[in-house]
Amino acid sequence: MLRPTKCVLRRSSLSLLALSVLAAPCFAQGTWRQEADRLSALLEWHAGGIVAEIGAGRGELTLEAAQRVGLSGKVYTTELPDNLAPLKELAAEHKNIVAIQAAEASTNLPPACCDSIFMRLVYHHLTKPADVDASIFRSLKPGGRLAVIDEPPAKGSTIPPGVPRNRLGHGIPQKILISELTTAGFKLEHIENHWPASDAYHPIYCVVFRKP
Repeated sequence: MLRPTKCVLRRSSLSLLALSVLAAPCFAQGTWRQEADRLSALLEWHAGGIVAEIGAGRGELTLEAAQRVGLSGKVYTTELPDNLAPLKELAAEHKNIVAIQAAEASTNLPPACCDSIFMRLVYHHLTKPADVDASIFRSLKPGGRLAVIDEPPAKGSTIPPGVPRNRLGHGIPQKILISELTTAGFKLEHIENHWPASDAYHPIYCVVFRKP
């Protein structure tokens, strides 16, 4: 049986160029589970499925996904070199988790490996989003889904170093996210503007795409 982790600070890539880390608020395990339950429904996770998380931080959602696809399934989990150690530890403990070192312009996932891919508060840190989008597209099976959980830019916030200036702050406008991913070949499938981790001061949205 897969063992749940303790509540830890979630760390997300600041940018694939800077190879640095951003600590987000520490959520109770139940909050991670609520997000995973919603992702599971949107992406149709099932026993034996193959899933990937991009920029997985310490792997809280990776572990939740691994519990849902079971030992007959697989979860690829990626991070930049400086942040990969916690994911390697997860992979050493759980046979259905595979840790992969990501790069600035590529997820480094195998081609056509996944039924679904997701990322949480990572996309707005990408310094080469078009390259990463193409990499994700290659790694999804035909008909596979991509879920991008992100946030609109906070008023007066600073764009992370190396990130395209059209983000307009720390975050990404939903319409820009959709434009970039549809340009990469994805089809828009679903939008959720009230993600489980949202609150009045920290809105989070989720956009689901499908590879034709």
